[in-house]
Amino acid sequence: MAAAATDGGAAASSSPDTLGEILDEFDGLAQTHGRVTVADMVDAMGPRSYGPFLLVPALVEISPLGGVPGTATALAAVVVLFAVQMLSGRKRLWMPGWVARRGVAAARMKRMVAGARPMAARMDRWFHGRLRWLTSGLGIRLAALACIALACMVPPLEMIPFAASAPMGAIALIGLALLVRDGALMVVASLLACGAAGLLVTHLL
Repeated sequence: MAAAATDGGAAASSSPDTLGEILDEFDGLAQTHGRVTVADMVDAMGPRSYGPFLLVPALVEISPLGGVPGTATALAAVVVLFAVQMLSGRKRLWMPGWVARRGVAAARMKRMVAGARPMAARMDRWFHGRLRWLTSGLGIRLAALACIALACMVPPLEMIPFAASAPMGAIALIGLALLVRDGALMVVASLLACGAAGLLVTHLL
């Protein structure tokens, strides 16, 4: 069975505006739920949930795990799954049921929230608000197209050791930009994407 983290469940009344507010939402879930699932967290984040689901697969590929044959292509396919949903304008993220149902106990969630607050506060100060139009509306659709194009570069580049980390690094920056709503990071991601495209052209030639 597949499940969608859609309008049902523990959806927040309004989309959180900062990482600190996202943590407040998570803390609220821990106060009212014995166990907080991935679907609950996605609903709490609203449209910003796309950021982590682009960021995490990309970071896994950049790690030593990305050197395992076939891993980069599989992770790129995961990116495409979420980027297509971004492109279609879905307000809530669809994911397989076995992912949506995974979760953590409320007590552990509270500890995770408390531990993440200092870093969230720093990230809100460093990144929040620059060129915000690049991380909303049409900017999100363009980011989705960029992620799909970058993910399609991964299979041919996987034949070159660690070359697939270039497009996946750009995807990671796009995910982070969407999460913290920082268009300046989106610009940096675009530059890295151009570098990845150049690497692919050089490889094909």
